[in-house]
Amino acid sequence: MKNSEILVENSMCRIFSKLKYKTAVFIQLLKVSSKMGYNMDERTNEWMINLRKVGVEVRKFDYMKLADRLWDGEVVSYIAKIHECKGRQELFTRQKPVELERLIEIARVQSTEASNKIEGIVTTSTRIKQLMNEKTTPKSRDESEIVGYRDVLNTIHESHDFIPIRTAYILQLHRDLLKHAGLSYGGQFKNTQNYINETKADGTVVTRFIPLSPYETEQAIEAICESYRRTLAMETVDPLILIPTFISDFLCIHPFNDGNGRMSRLLTLLLLYQNGYEVGKYISIEKQIEKTKDAYYDVLERIDYGWHEEENDPTPFIKYMLQVILACYKEFEERVGLMSEKNRSTVYDVVKNYVTEKIGKFTGAEVIAACPIGSRSAVLNALNKLTKEEIIVKCGSGRERSMYGKMLWKMRTFPNRGDIIHNMLEYVDIAGEYV
Repeated sequence: MKNSEILVENSMCRIFSKLKYKTAVFIQLLKVSSKMGYNMDERTNEWMINLRKVGVEVRKFDYMKLADRLWDGEVVSYIAKIHECKGRQELFTRQKPVELERLIEIARVQSTEASNKIEGIVTTSTRIKQLMNEKTTPKSRDESEIVGYRDVLNTIHESHDFIPIRTAYILQLHRDLLKHAGLSYGGQFKNTQNYINETKADGTVVTRFIPLSPYETEQAIEAICESYRRTLAMETVDPLILIPTFISDFLCIHPFNDGNGRMSRLLTLLLLYQNGYEVGKYISIEKQIEKTKDAYYDVLERIDYGWHEEENDPTPFIKYMLQVILACYKEFEERVGLMSEKNRSTVYDVVKNYVTEKIGKFTGAEVIAACPIGSRSAVLNALNKLTKEEIIVKCGSGRERSMYGKMLWKMRTFPNRGDIIHNMLEYVDIAGEYV
C-alpha cells in the first residue's frame, strides 16, 4: 500500500473511534482517494461494516414525512393541472379507442429509442422498428440492450397492476432488461462501488457523487420500497409527489452495475400506471426526458447535495417530472384533437372497447354514462349488436335497467368421443339466481 493510501486508511480508522462522524465524512474520503487515483473499492465494504459496528447511522428513508411538507404554488399548480388532464384522458380513451391504438405503438417505439439514446445506446430508426415488431434479431450489443428494454416495457404495459413494488420484482425486471446482452450481473445488485462522474470540457473526469456501497444497496432498496408502499397506502401524500421522490432515491442509491438510468425510467412508468396516470402509454415520457436532457441532468445533480446526510431536497426533481408528465398530457390532447374525423371511432367501437375491459356485470345505464360519444339509443343499439355477436350476454332486465355480462366460455370434454366443446358459461344475476 502506498503512503497516500495509508493516509486515507488511517483517516478512516480515526472515524471509527468517533461516533460524531457520519457517513458523509466517509464519502468525502472516498472522493479524495478517487481523485488521487487510488482504487479503494476493495476496502469500501469493510469500512461500511465497521461503520455499522461502531454505531454510525447510514441513510434512512421515511416518505411519510412528505405529508408534513408545504409545497410551493408551482408544485400545487402542476399537480392540479395533471389531475384535470387525467380526467380528460379517461374520456378520450373511451371515445377514440381505435385511434389510440396507433398512439400506443408509436409511443412504444419512441420510449425504447429515447431511453436507450440517453445512455448512448443507439441504432438506426429502421432497425428500431424491426426490433420492436420482433421481425429481426439483435446484431450488436446496443441492439440486444434495446430488445431488453422493449421486453420490460411490454411487461409493464401489459401487467403493471400485477407487479408489486418489492426488491425481488425490481431484480426480475433488471434481469429481463439485460438478458439479451448476455451480461452476468443482470438481476443482481452491484458487487463493486460505482461512481457518478462528470466529464469536464477539457476532458477531465470528476467524481460528482458516490452512491451507497454494495454492502448497503439491498437494504436501501428494500427500505425505499417498504416506505413507498406504506406511504401510498396511507393516502396522505399525492402519488405525483411520492413517485419522483422514490425515483430520486433509487438513482442516488444506484443499485446496479449497469442499467440504473433505464430502470429508473421504467419504474417511473410502472408507478405512474399503477396510480392511474397512463399518459405514457400514448405519449413517450422517455422521449420528453430525452428532449430536455440538459435539465434532466441538472436536477439529478442538484438532488445529490446532502443526500447521504438526509439533508437533500427532492423538490427540483419533483418539479421536473411534473413538467414532463404535464407536457405529455398536453401533447396527448393535441394529437387526439388532430385525429381525422373520418377515422373517428363509432359508437359501436367505443361501447365494445368499454365492455371488453369491464370486469363483472354492468347495466345499460352505466355504459351510457361511460360512453358519452353517442345518444342513448345509439349506445343501446350497440349493446344489442354486441349481444347478437355473442360478445356480451343480456342476463337481466326490468323497467329501469337491463343487466349485461361478458360472454365467458368453458371447455367440456366428452369422454366417449374425446371431443372438446366450447360451452357458454351461465351467468348469475344480482339475486344469486341463474338467468
